Amino acid sequence: MRNTIQIFGTGVSAPPIVHARFSIGDVVKHRMFGFRGVVFDIDPVFANSEEWYDAIPEHARPDKQQPFYHLLAENGESSYVAYVSQQNLIADDSDEPVDHPAITGMFGAYADGKYRLRHLHRH
Repeated sequence: MRNTIQIFGTGVSAPPIVHARFSIGDVVKHRMFGFRGVVFDIDPVFANSEEWYDAIPEHARPDKQQPFYHLLAENGESSYVAYVSQQNLIADDSDEPVDHPAITGMFGAYADGKYRLRHLHRH
């Protein structure tokens, strides 16, 4: 059984507090598959479908109790949206921008390995 925190008086359990290693706008790289992407959203714990999770080979399934990142991703052949666990990401040190058509609508300038979120999208 996983460690959980009881929320007093609610009968609800919450996952332990987790800390995101990356921020919105950071350029990251997948540890195993090598694709790169820009973080555009972060889930503190797994928040995708069980069908998506079950499609991952059992030996490679990440723990759900960690941050998961939504990425505007690219590889040598295409651009797409990816959903990746924190354990499978590292900072990208190439200092190269990411080539994804949605970046210009969501982000502004790229500098020092990070994109600046457009004011329109800030909370």
